[in-house]
Amino acid sequence: MDKLLEYLIKALVEDENSVSVEKEEDEKSVTYVVKVASTDIGKVIGKNGKTANNIRGIMKSVASKTHKKVFVKFGD
Repeated sequence: MDKLLEYLIKALVEDENSVSVEKEEDEKSVTYVVKVASTDIGKVIGKNGKTANNIRGIMKSVASKTHKKVFVKFGD
């Protein structure tokens, strides 16, 4: 899942070197904190948050196999 999220984010941004994905995991959930350059944050979130919500949906469907809840947070 980590590589998939990183791949999706890097496909959206211009500055791929500034992308970092941090993972926080416990028994029932996994939280990803995605950080990108401040110039790219709008591309990752999208209009009205549609891109961000779609990324979250993809990650939740992939995580359904692990029976854990997945949360994706975005920052710059």
